Amino acid sequence: MSPLQLPKLSAGKAKKKKGIFWGIEVTKTLRWHGWELGKETIKHLILKNVREKTQKLSYRCPSTRFFFTLFPQPIILRPGISLILPIVFRPIEKREYEDKICFKKDEGEFSVTLRATLPHPCLSFPAAVQLPACAVHNVTEITFPVHNIGDLVTVFHWEAPSPFYMIPDYSILNPGAECMVKVVFQPKVAAVYDVAATCWFGSEEKRKRTIQLKALSKYPYLQVNVVGEKKEGVQPGKFQDVLCFGSVPVGTTVEKCVEIFNMSVVDAPCRIERAEDPLLQDHVFFCDVSHGIVPAKGKLVLRIRFQPQIVGEHSTDYFTIISAGYLLQTVLKVAGSCKGPSVSLHQDSLDFDWINLGQSLMRMLEISNTSDVPAYYQFDIDVTGSVFSLDHPCGVLEGTTTLVLKVTFRPTHPISYHRRVVCLVHHQEPLYVDFFGTCHSDTAKPAILQARHLSWYRTNMVRGLTFYPPDIVSAMLKDGQLQMDEKGALMLLPEVSQDKPPKEYFEVDSMTEYFYDGETSDMALFPPHVSVSPREYDFGCCLPLHKVKPLPLCVTNHTKGSITVFWTLSHGSAFQVSPEMCDIPPLKSSAFRVIFKPTQLNTLYAAEVEGFAFYKVLRHYNNIEEDATICPSWCLTVKLRAHTFEEGREHFIPQYILDVPKTFPPVAPNTDTYCSILLLNTGTSLITFCVNQAARPSLLVKPCSGYIPPGGHQIFFLSTHPVNTLSQQHVLPLQLNSHPGYTKEIALRSCGESLNLLLEGEGNLYFKPVYIGTSFTRMYTIKNCTRLPMVFTWKIRQSDRKILSVSPTAGILQPYEALAEKEHLDLGTVLVGDLQSCTIVLLNDGICSLKYILSVEQLITGPSDSEEVCSDPLALELEHCSGTIPARSRAFVRVTVRPARQLRYTWSIKYALCSPIATDLTSTEDQQQPLCCIVATGVYPTFCITDACSAGSGSGISKLHLWRLFSLDMLNKYLKQDPAPSELIYRVPSRHSTSLNPPVYTPLLLDFNFGAAPIGSEPTLVMLLLENKGVVPAEWAFLFPSDQKMDMEHWAEDAEFSSCELHEMRIQDNQLFSVSPKSGKLLPGQEESIQLSHRHDFTGIDRLPVLLKVSYGHEILLNFSGVTVEEGQQYIHFTSSEHLFTPIAIGTSHPPKQIYELYNGGSVPVIFEVQLDEVMKIQKENFQHPVFVCLTPRGEIPPGITGHIEWIFSPLEARTYVVDVPIHIPGGESAVITFKGEGYDPNTIEETASSSKILPPSVFSGSTKLTVPGQAATLSHGRICFGNIPDCAKASRLVFLNNISESKTVVFAWQISTCKDKRVLQIAPEVGVVQPGESIPCFITLQPSGTASFCSTDLVCELYIQESLVQYERELQEWEKEKARQAVEFTITEKDLGKQKSPAGRSSDSAETKILPESKAVMRRYKTLPPIKNHPTPNQPAGHIDRRRLLDKESSRVWVKPQPPRPTLLHLGVTGTAYSLEDFSNKFTSELHKYFLSWPFSNQPLETKFVDGRRDKDRMEMEPKSLSLAAASKQELQIVTDILAGVIRGLLENTQLHDAIRSTLDEPIPYFSQFRCAESAELQDRRQCSRVPSGVSALPDLYAEKDGERKEMRQETSLSNDWLEISHHEQLREQKETISRQPAFRSLVELVLENTLQNILIEASRGEVMLTAQPRVIALPSSPSQRITSPAPPPPSRA
Repeated sequence: MSPLQLPKLSAGKAKKKKGIFWGIEVTKTLRWHGWELGKETIKHLILKNVREKTQKLSYRCPSTRFFFTLFPQPIILRPGISLILPIVFRPIEKREYEDKICFKKDEGEFSVTLRATLPHPCLSFPAAVQLPACAVHNVTEITFPVHNIGDLVTVFHWEAPSPFYMIPDYSILNPGAECMVKVVFQPKVAAVYDVAATCWFGSEEKRKRTIQLKALSKYPYLQVNVVGEKKEGVQPGKFQDVLCFGSVPVGTTVEKCVEIFNMSVVDAPCRIERAEDPLLQDHVFFCDVSHGIVPAKGKLVLRIRFQPQIVGEHSTDYFTIISAGYLLQTVLKVAGSCKGPSVSLHQDSLDFDWINLGQSLMRMLEISNTSDVPAYYQFDIDVTGSVFSLDHPCGVLEGTTTLVLKVTFRPTHPISYHRRVVCLVHHQEPLYVDFFGTCHSDTAKPAILQARHLSWYRTNMVRGLTFYPPDIVSAMLKDGQLQMDEKGALMLLPEVSQDKPPKEYFEVDSMTEYFYDGETSDMALFPPHVSVSPREYDFGCCLPLHKVKPLPLCVTNHTKGSITVFWTLSHGSAFQVSPEMCDIPPLKSSAFRVIFKPTQLNTLYAAEVEGFAFYKVLRHYNNIEEDATICPSWCLTVKLRAHTFEEGREHFIPQYILDVPKTFPPVAPNTDTYCSILLLNTGTSLITFCVNQAARPSLLVKPCSGYIPPGGHQIFFLSTHPVNTLSQQHVLPLQLNSHPGYTKEIALRSCGESLNLLLEGEGNLYFKPVYIGTSFTRMYTIKNCTRLPMVFTWKIRQSDRKILSVSPTAGILQPYEALAEKEHLDLGTVLVGDLQSCTIVLLNDGICSLKYILSVEQLITGPSDSEEVCSDPLALELEHCSGTIPARSRAFVRVTVRPARQLRYTWSIKYALCSPIATDLTSTEDQQQPLCCIVATGVYPTFCITDACSAGSGSGISKLHLWRLFSLDMLNKYLKQDPAPSELIYRVPSRHSTSLNPPVYTPLLLDFNFGAAPIGSEPTLVMLLLENKGVVPAEWAFLFPSDQKMDMEHWAEDAEFSSCELHEMRIQDNQLFSVSPKSGKLLPGQEESIQLSHRHDFTGIDRLPVLLKVSYGHEILLNFSGVTVEEGQQYIHFTSSEHLFTPIAIGTSHPPKQIYELYNGGSVPVIFEVQLDEVMKIQKENFQHPVFVCLTPRGEIPPGITGHIEWIFSPLEARTYVVDVPIHIPGGESAVITFKGEGYDPNTIEETASSSKILPPSVFSGSTKLTVPGQAATLSHGRICFGNIPDCAKASRLVFLNNISESKTVVFAWQISTCKDKRVLQIAPEVGVVQPGESIPCFITLQPSGTASFCSTDLVCELYIQESLVQYERELQEWEKEKARQAVEFTITEKDLGKQKSPAGRSSDSAETKILPESKAVMRRYKTLPPIKNHPTPNQPAGHIDRRRLLDKESSRVWVKPQPPRPTLLHLGVTGTAYSLEDFSNKFTSELHKYFLSWPFSNQPLETKFVDGRRDKDRMEMEPKSLSLAAASKQELQIVTDILAGVIRGLLENTQLHDAIRSTLDEPIPYFSQFRCAESAELQDRRQCSRVPSGVSALPDLYAEKDGERKEMRQETSLSNDWLEISHHEQLREQKETISRQPAFRSLVELVLENTLQNILIEASRGEVMLTAQPRVIALPSSPSQRITSPAPPPPSRA
C-alpha cells in the first residue's frame, strides 16, 4: 500500500457531493468552516478509482502558501481502492481563501477547489408557494419550511404585501434549525395575486431573499333552495324564495330544511341574520345556525323552526344569508299561520225538569273538538260544593273527538235552580251552558223552570222588568200596564209604537260576557239583581284550629221584591254558611257568616260556597198567575281559601307547568285584547292560587283565586285595553299555596296597532303608451306595515271604470314590514369625548324606490341637572340625513357618537318617506315613523382604593387610622364624580410644565400623611389596593414634579430656585418618597397593589406634591408628607387639629365614652397632659353640667403605638358645642385640638340620620387581600363590628388566622393595646402555632366594663416564623452559656509574676479586653476572654443613611446578645357601641332578647331553705366561701366549665352507661337486700309500687303479718316515712330552684353553652362536622324494658 493510503472513510463523509473525472471519484470542492487564526486545520481529500483497471495520476500543490499538502509523488490506484490526501490550511488573517489542487492524467487534468469561508447567515426556503383559491373576505393559509443552512444564529423578519400575512413574521433560527412559516391570505377584492414577500435576515449585514406568493380570490355566489319545492334559483339579494309552513297547531314546533348552494369554486363563509322588526315583540321563527361555511360547489342545510303562539295569526319573517363581508346577500322569506282548537257544546242549556228532594238526576252533555289541535277545557264550577256536578269538569279534548260528560243534579232545598256555567278553553273564547232544574218536597212545590222561562227572562231583563217580583208584574199585566209580545215576553205599552220597537235580547260576545260581569271589572252588561260581598276571601293562617274568626258575608237585594237565599249544604267541606236560609226585604241587605272549621294542621283548604236567591213569591206554584212572570233563581258564589301551616313549617312546594304567551294579540288602539294562560298541577297535592289584581290595574284577570286538584289544570283569561301604539309591559304576580315565596311573576306585553299601508312608487303608477283598443297590465305592490291583518278594497271613480280595472279588487294583507335590520343598537360604554361609530342598514323590500329623510331625537338620562343637560348639543352625527333606496335593496348610514357626559344617551332615529308634496323634514314631521334606537353610555375611567395596610416604621398604625391619614374616604368619593373640565386639559400623563412647580388644574387637594418615625429607622411602607370597578380600562400614574417638567436647555432654565423648590429637589434627589409601580393599567374588575414609602434619612418635615393622573379622567393633587424626628425626641403626631365626637341625644342618662387617638412617632415613650381650663369654662357656662369630661387627662404612649384619650360628651341642649383643648407634651411640641360635639333631639331626628350627617363614613372594607413582604399568614377579616350591645352583656365574633405559606410554620400572639381594652376584650386562643396551609379559629369576645362607651380599638397579631424563633432560642442559650462560663473563668497573662501590679491597672486591662473568635482564643491562651455584654445600637447622626458611621473595630469583636426576630404585625379593627341597659332597652327594644345579661356574682354564700322556714346553716358552714362560684376567678370558672362540658359530653356519648342504666331497671332483687330493716324495706316497696302503672295490679305484700298490732305499727311507721320522703323531695326542689336563680349558675350555664358552640364551630372549620348536612332519622326498636313497663290497655267495656 502506498504511504498516502489511509483506512476507509465513514459513511457520513461519503455523502458529500462528488464528481467523476476519467474514472476518479473525488469531491468537487473542499471547504473549511469555523477555522481560527494561527491554527492549522487539516481536511482529507479522498480519491477513488471507480474503474476496473489500475490508474496512475500525479498532482500539483496549491499555488498559495495558505494551503499545502504532502510532497507530490505519483499515485497508483487499483480498482475500487481509495486514497486520502491530507490538505493543511494555515490562515494568517480573517478573510476568505480560495485555491485549487490540480491532478493530471493521461486523458487530461482536473482540479479540486479549496475554499475557506467565514461564518455567514444563510436561509433556505422555496422560491414560490401557491395558495388555495379563496373567497373574498375569507381566509386561506399554507405553510412552508425555512431552514438555516448558515453558520450563525440568524434573526429574520418578513415583509409581505397586503392581503398576505406571515406567521410568525419575526423569529430566530439556530444553525441547522428549521421552522414552519404560515402564509395567511385574506383578500378584500376578487383578483389574481402574484406578489413577492421579502425575508430580511442577518445581524451585521442585512440580507434579503424573496418568495413568490401566488393566490386567486373570487366572489362567492350563493343560491337558496327550499327543500320539497321546485323553484329556479334566484339572484342574491332578491325576495323570491319563500318557505311556507302552512297552518301549524298552537304551541307545537314544525321544522323544515332550506339548502344554500354555493355555485362558485371557492368556499364561502356566510352568516344567517334575522331581519329585526320593531313591531314584532315575539319571534316565532328560529334558526340555530348563525354562521357557517358553504363548500365550493356544495351546499349548507339550514333547519328553520316555526313555533306559533297566537291562534289565527299569520306570521312572516326574513332571514338574510350574508357572505363576502356584507357585499352579497341572499334573503329567505318564511311564512306560516297558527291554528288552534275548535271546541263547541252540543247544547247551550241542560234541563233537569223537576225531581223530589233527596233524589238526583243525571243528564248527558256532549263537547266536541272539530280541529286536529288538542284542547284543554275546564268548567268553572266547584263540583264538590254545587248542586250541579260533572264527572270530568276539566280535561284534554283530543283533536276531532267528542266527549260525553255526565252532569248530575242533586238539590238540597225545594226551590228552582239555575246556574249559567262557563266552559273555559285554552286558546279559544269561552263557552256558556245553562243548567236549570226544580226540586219539590212534600210542603214546597215551586213552579217548574223551563227553557222558555229563561228566554222570556232575558228579554224582560233587557226591558227592565225583572227587578219587580212576579206578583207585582202579574198585577201590572192585569191592569193593562204591560203587554205580551208575540214571543210571550212582557213589554211596556209606550214601546208598542212603530217608531220605537221593543228591545230584544241579543247574544253578546262570550269574552265580553265573561269579563263584564260587574265582579272582575267595574262595568257590567246588566245591573245585578242580587249581589254578595266579598266574592273572594282568604282566611290566611288559621291557628289555633278552634279559634278561627268567621267571615261576615253581606247579601244585598237590589230588586223591588222580597227574596229568599238558600245556601248549598256540603257536609264534607270545612266551610259552612250560617244561617242556611234567610229572607231579605226589597232593597235591603242581610248578613251571613262563613264558618271555617279546619280539622288538620299544615294543610291547604279551598272551596267555593254556592247559594241561590229567588223571589219569595216563587216558593209555590200557586202564587204564580202568569207563566211569563216566572224568574229563574240567581246563583251566588264565594271563593274561599285558608291554610293551617304552623310557623316555621314549609308550605307545600307547588309543582306545575305554566303556559304563558309573551305578548297579547295585536289590536287597534282603544280595543280590548285577550289571551289565555294554562296552569297544570303536576304534583300530588292541592295547589291554591291568588292573583293580585290591584298590582296591575291595566290588566283584568279571571279567575283571580281558586284551587287546582292534583293532576288538574286551571285556565286563566287576561284582558287589557291598549290606548295608544306604545308598547306596555305588564307584570302580574301569581301567588301559589298562600306563600309569598311561591310567587310567579307573569310578564306580558301589549301594544295598539294603527293602520299603515305602504304604496309602491309613493302612490304613483305609470303606464307606457298603448294603441287604442288594446290593453296593458302592470304589477303594483301594496304593503301592510302593521301586525294586524288589513282588509283592502279598491274604489275606482265611475268615469275611470271604462279604462281602468284592478284585480283583485279586495283582499286581506297579512302583517309584516321590516324597515331596519336592527331596531335597537347598544354601543355599550364609550369614553367621554371619544368617538365610536356604527352602521345602520335601511331595507326596502318593495319593488319601488323610496326617498327618505332621517331625523334624530336625543334623550339624556341619569343623575344630572336636567336644565343644563337639555341644552347640550346633539352627540350623534349621521353620515347623510336623506337619500334614496332602490327597489329590493338596502342603504347604509354611518353613525358617529361622541358623548360629552357620564350619562346614558338614547338617540331615537326616525324616518319619513318623501312625496312630491313633502320634500323636506319640516313638511314630513307628521309622517315620521320610528326607525331604530341607538343607546350608549358615556363613562370615565376610574378606580377606587379597596384596602390599605402599613409596614416598616408604620407597622404600628391601625388600618382605620391609616385610612384617615391618607384621606382615602375623600379620594374614593371624588373618584366617583365626574372630572372637572380643567382636569381634562391634559387627558394623558405628559410633560407640560416649564417650571419645577407644575400648575395645578384639579380642584381637589388631598393629604397622604405617612406619619412620623425616628431618624435612621426603616422606611414607612404603605400598601394600597387599587380596584377598577368601572366598565372600561383605567390607566393611572403618580407624577412627581420632575415627571411633569419638560426637558429644557440649561440656558432656558431659571438659575435661582426658591426654598420650596430646593426642598422638593432634595426630596426627589434622595428619593425620600417613592411609589412602586408609578403607573399601570387596570382592566375592568382587575386589582393591583402599589407600595408607597417614606425614608427617614433627614430630620424634619418632608412634603412633596404628587399628581395622581387617570388617563381621560381625574387628576388629583396628593400632598405627600412625613415627619422624621431626632433620636430620643418626644413627638406626638396629630392627624388634624379638629375632632368630631359622635352626636349624642339630649337626655341620655349614660352617655358613652368616646376616644381621641394620638400616635407616638418617636423612639421614646411620650407623656401627654390635657389642659382642661376651657372644658371647665364650658361646664360653668352650662350650669355646672359636664358637657365634656376627659377621663384620661394624663397618660403615657409607648413608641410606635397609638394612644387613646377617653372623653364623655353629654350635651345639655340640641346644638353644637366647641371647645379648644391644649394637649401639652413635656419636652415636645404641644398642640391645640378643637373638639366638636353635636346634641340632637331624639324626638325630631333619628339617631342614625344624625350620625351619618356628622360622622365621616368608614368605607374601608374588611378585606385582607394585601400582604406585606415576608408575611406568612392572613386574617379572614380586617375589621369586625359588634354593633350595639348592652353594657351587661357580651358578644363574640369568629376570625380565622390562615397560614398562606406552603412550608413555614407560624407562631402567633395577640396583643391588646391598652389595659382597658384587655378588660373588655378577650381573645381565645391568645397564642398558638399554625401549620402550613392550616387555619386557626380565634374567638374575639367583647364584654363592656359596665359603662356606656364607643369601642374602637386595634388588635395586633404578632406573627413569627417558628424556624427563626428556634434559631433565636439556640443562639440565646449559647450566649448565656458563654456568659456564665466567663463569669467564673479567667486566664493569667502576666509574664513577670514577681512584679507587683496595681489593682487599678489590672481592672483597667480587664475592662479593655474584647472577645475574640474561639480559634484565636485558643491560640492566644494568655489573654483574658472578652466580656459578654449587650451591644447597644449607637445613635445615628443627622444625615443621609449611607453616611452613617460604622462601629469601631474593637466593638465588632464583642459578642452581642442575640436579638429576637421582628414579628409581622396584622391589624384587626374592632368597633362596637355599649349602651346602658336603660338606654339600650329604649332604643333597641327588639334586639334585647338576643343578649344574655350577665349580672355580677353575689358574694353571699348560698343558703338552702326548708319547708318550715329553717335554713341549712350547717350546710353553709360546711361549704367554705372559697368553694362558691361567686368567688371563683376567671381561670377557675374556665376550668369548671371545661370539666363539666367534658363530663356531660362523655356521659352523652357513653353508650355502655346508657345500657347499664336501662338494665338496672330490670334487675331482680339482690340477695343482700333481704337483710335490711323492715322500715326501709317497706319504704322501698312503696317506691316500687308507686312506679307501677295504673293498668297493672299491685304485687301482693311479701312481708304480710298475721298479728294485728304489728300491722298497725307498720301503718304508723309508713305514714311517718311518707311524710319524711315528701319533705326531703320538697327540700331538694327548693334547693334546685334557688341554685338555678343564682347569677353564678346562670353564668355557668351560659359559659357551658358558649363553649359547646365554639367547639362545634371549631370542629366544623376542620371538616369534622357538616353543619349543612341533612339530618338523618334512625328508627330504633323499642327496648325490652319499655315493652315490659308499658301500661296494659284497659279491658273492653261491656254495654
